[in-house]
Amino acid sequence: MDFFEEKELSSKDLPLAVRMRPASLDAYIGQTHIIGKGKLLRRAIEADRLSSLILFGPPGTGKTSLAWCIANITKVHYAAINATTSNVEELRKAISTAKQKQLNTGKKTILFIDEIHRFNKAQQDVLLPDIESGNPILIGATVHNPFFSLAAPLLSRSLVCELKALKESEIIAVLNLALKDKNSGLGNLKVKAEDKALEFLAHICEGDARRALNALEIGVLTTPQSKDGFINFNLEIASESIQKKPVVYDKDEDGHYDTASAFIKSMRGSDPDAALYWMAKMLYAGEDPRFIARRVCILAAEDVGNADPLAIVLANAALQISEFVGMPEARIPLAQAVVYVSCALKSNASYLAIDKAMQDIENNKVQEVPDHLKDATLDGAALNHGKDYKYAHDYAGHYVKQKYTRKKVRYYEPTDIGYEAKIKERMDKLRKNAK
Repeated sequence: MDFFEEKELSSKDLPLAVRMRPASLDAYIGQTHIIGKGKLLRRAIEADRLSSLILFGPPGTGKTSLAWCIANITKVHYAAINATTSNVEELRKAISTAKQKQLNTGKKTILFIDEIHRFNKAQQDVLLPDIESGNPILIGATVHNPFFSLAAPLLSRSLVCELKALKESEIIAVLNLALKDKNSGLGNLKVKAEDKALEFLAHICEGDARRALNALEIGVLTTPQSKDGFINFNLEIASESIQKKPVVYDKDEDGHYDTASAFIKSMRGSDPDAALYWMAKMLYAGEDPRFIARRVCILAAEDVGNADPLAIVLANAALQISEFVGMPEARIPLAQAVVYVSCALKSNASYLAIDKAMQDIENNKVQEVPDHLKDATLDGAALNHGKDYKYAHDYAGHYVKQKYTRKKVRYYEPTDIGYEAKIKERMDKLRKNAK
């Protein structure tokens, strides 16, 4: 297939989501933060001064549609390849064809590369010389954060724009447009679409316009006309058309890390309801419950600490239970641990203390072990190792004043919160007596 064969998007053989791609920025719904009036990307497109562009965001947010729209506005040739099925040879062919078209027609080419993060560094490097010269104009699309997935030289030559999940109101607008459009949409069909049905699709698609349009199309085309000659697209049909709610969540995608981050921060922020929501999303998407349990254990130590020492015990119990019972039962002890850790009093004093100590070691503030603390077994006694060591249990209160480092250090600063307040009270007394 010729990489540069321009397709007629109004063809009825194409999916509705493809046919409804806008031909102008004014017809493009959503992403006003980058293509709204006066925004940088819009100015660059309208002035035909666009250099290479990287678009990233969740599925169905309009990355491919925006690329097509840009090509239509700027009156250049358009080519599209997918990084999952292309190799270096095909990439070089696409670039060569772009050069030849410029010689023949004087027009540049937009080379749209979907899932560009799938290209390795060598493949990305192939693009550099030609996109720097301005032909082809690269538009790359990815669901990954490009600053993690793409090579720095490619990023430095590109404008990077993030596309956001569409608002429910924007998806409803897309659906209504598809229902009215007689050229590319479903406007030639007599469809009565309930507001609740469209609202349901907009809500359940989580900002993915492509999925909403696909559901609308299959629902309309598979529903027979009623006696009045209309296709009634109601809530029941809408729910049947989309089935299980999709969750943007994959172990290799940003959705995984973003959701886990929200989960952890919700527990840290003492919001059990939010924490349960994010955990439910992870479990619904098929996340390993042990992954969740390990996050709870870490947070119990890092953020709850000695303000409530029971938190780490309960978190560890949930981890062990989840390992031998599995899903779906594991959700119950996990929920108990998540609620407890979320609601527990918080202290990160232990976490801060170990990091301070680690920093001292990293900065070469390494101390030799004092002689009285050294191992006195074997030949150690002959070297006076262990001499004058005071065994704490031999003294009142099981405490004796003694140096445990050659140079005084201070890392742990207990708070006045929860059980740690008792620890602070004791340590203040001991430290006062140690002076």
